[in-house]
Amino acid sequence: MTAEKGRAFLLKIGDGGATEIFDVVGGMRSTSLRINNEMVDVSHKMSGGWREILSGAGNRHISLAGSGIFTNSASETLLQTKALTSSVDNYQVTFESGANFTGAFQVTSLEYAGDYNGERTYNIALESSGVVGFSNV
Repeated sequence: MTAEKGRAFLLKIGDGGATEIFDVVGGMRSTSLRINNEMVDVSHKMSGGWREILSGAGNRHISLAGSGIFTNSASETLLQTKALTSSVDNYQVTFESGANFTGAFQVTSLEYAGDYNGERTYNIALESSGVVGFSNV
């Protein structure tokens, strides 16, 4: 197994077309993905004081986050529009190896910031809706 470059860990936004085309969100400096599994506690008196968890139960979801420098790219403008409308749309996260996660997400947070003597930046957070597919190309 070889190490992969963080700069090749990309967040892409879908165009909504019949054959979806994904465009890299411009200006990104960092990207993160978190797989969340809700546990279902099935402990009872016979568990001997130890917690027991029901395998395969509970909700699963994926959280995406990122930050970057605002470049006024078309993908950033589209991301802002989707944040303002609270729509659920298709996104993709790709890795240098070609593996990717693809699915429907909602922008749950979009924040802009800028210092007097610095660049305009943004932070974004997305939450999955429904099944997120994984392809290990």
